[in-house]
Amino acid sequence: MAMKGTYAPKGHPVDPRWYIVDAEGATLGRLATVVASHLRGKHRPTFAPNYDHGDCVIVVNASKIVLTGRKLQDKMYRAYSGYPGGLKEITAGKLLKTRPERVIESAVAGMLPKNSLGRKLIGKLKVYAGSEHPHAAQKPEPLAPSAIG
Repeated sequence: MAMKGTYAPKGHPVDPRWYIVDAEGATLGRLATVVASHLRGKHRPTFAPNYDHGDCVIVVNASKIVLTGRKLQDKMYRAYSGYPGGLKEITAGKLLKTRPERVIESAVAGMLPKNSLGRKLIGKLKVYAGSEHPHAAQKPEPLAPSAIG
C-alpha cells in the first residue's frame, strides 16, 4: 500500500463568495465561530490550514448582538500603550454602545490564527453597526440563520 502525501490546493480560489450575516438577536460567540469558519474557508472541501481559501463576510446590525450572563458588566476589553499607567479598560456594555463593531471584530479575531494569515483574513471581515452597508455591488448571499444558532 502506497503512502499518500499531504493535500495542498493549487493557487487561489476562483470565486471567493461574499456572505452577509444579520447579527440582530444572535449570541456573540456563536456568531463569531460561524464567521471565523467562513473567513478561513473551513466550509470548503479545498480547505488547507496554510492557505487563504475563505470568503468575505459582512456583518450588519452589530449593535443588536446579545451577550449572555453578566458579560455586559464583567467582560473587559483592555489595551496597553506600553507606557507606565497606559492600561485602558472598557466594559463590553460601554463598548457595545460606543463602538459595537469592535466587539464582533475582537471575538472573530480571537478565533483566527495569530500570524500573517490571520491578519489577512481579518481584513475580509466587514462589520457595520446598522443595517446599511456599501457592499451591494458584491451581491452578498445571506448566511443560513440555522448555521448561526
